[in-house]
Amino acid sequence: MNAPDTKRYFLLILILGLVTALSPFSIDMYLPAFPAIARDLHCPVSRVQLSLTSYFIGIALGQLAYGPLLDRFGRKKPLYIGLLIYVLASLGCSVTKSANMLIAMRLLQALGSCGGMVAARALVRDLFPVGEIAKVFSLLLLVIAVSPLVAPTVGSYVSAAFGWHAVFIILTAISVFILVASWLWLPEGRGPNTEHSLKPRPIVESFYSVFKHPQFYTYAITGGIASASQYAYLSGSSDVFIDVFHFSQHQYGWTFACIAAGLIGSSQINSLFLRRFTSQQIIKVAQAVQCLIGITLFVLTFYGWINAAGMIVLIFLFLSSQGFISPNASALSLTPFAHNAGTASALMGTLQMSIGACASAMVSVLNNGTALPMTGIMAACTVCALILLFTGSKRLAKITSYPDAVTMPSEH
Repeated sequence: MNAPDTKRYFLLILILGLVTALSPFSIDMYLPAFPAIARDLHCPVSRVQLSLTSYFIGIALGQLAYGPLLDRFGRKKPLYIGLLIYVLASLGCSVTKSANMLIAMRLLQALGSCGGMVAARALVRDLFPVGEIAKVFSLLLLVIAVSPLVAPTVGSYVSAAFGWHAVFIILTAISVFILVASWLWLPEGRGPNTEHSLKPRPIVESFYSVFKHPQFYTYAITGGIASASQYAYLSGSSDVFIDVFHFSQHQYGWTFACIAAGLIGSSQINSLFLRRFTSQQIIKVAQAVQCLIGITLFVLTFYGWINAAGMIVLIFLFLSSQGFISPNASALSLTPFAHNAGTASALMGTLQMSIGACASAMVSVLNNGTALPMTGIMAACTVCALILLFTGSKRLAKITSYPDAVTMPSEH
């Protein structure tokens, strides 16, 4: 690869990463402000947590709409529309005066940001060879992982200095920058396809044709359940560290960043492992390790044998495992779909975020002033993911002569 190609490659990765990172940045940046938001809006923290749940629900539902639109009109027009919706919703969040209004605006904000998530994944499938997809997802995760490193810390200082409303003003500015960068430098990818109908029946049939593919449902649902454990952590971490362990907002922000470093490091080690091992091999080992850590974390919490330092270490290791699971699960889910990557990307994202929304809601509903709801949901998710992964892998081994191959036959 010559110098111009190298520069273009990394610019493309950077833009796709920024587009994808908008949503996690929207999640992480306001987490330290949960107690302040609750005081300002005169509601319990559990009510504020529902604004995170509504965000997950919005992402889950919105992706179903963006998938067919991306396949019908190309990748960039739906992306632009989503980013514009996000800008308006972020401004709405910055001026809200009630918890219900915040929950509603967060739902709308999610409906805008999920266009970027679907478009970015579809563009990866459009622009890169099949053998490079898992590596590209690992690089995207590096850009995305900047969010939990930077966002909570920035959010804690911004909310402390200027109030939590300023967090959403910053998110508005970030989304405008991403919109301009996408318009200037992001390739179109696969162009419009008039054969993709937007009528309800063909759309449902298209989603079903993707979902019934054994490789898709095995890895998309496994990845979704595993990711749900991360959303349980996101939903409960501020309450656990600030209210249970009595961290300050600044301490929580730095703790969150340190834990996220595990996700960054493992996602890049994953790229090195892919030179010697298949995605299937890596994800099996990583899921088993995460399951063991999750069970340990819950048992120690249940018996009261863990302090703040111990919880930080175990969650760090837990999320480090996720850095191996997510990129490989995404790559394996999308590999068979060359012609309707938008639909496949949307369905994968919807499944993952729907499960994540349920996990987040359960942490809020079960909130009892301890770390048990968060750690319990995290452990339950990773156990279920491990069971599904190994049962699904056995089924795949029976229907293909190449169970250890990175790909399965592409659709026709």
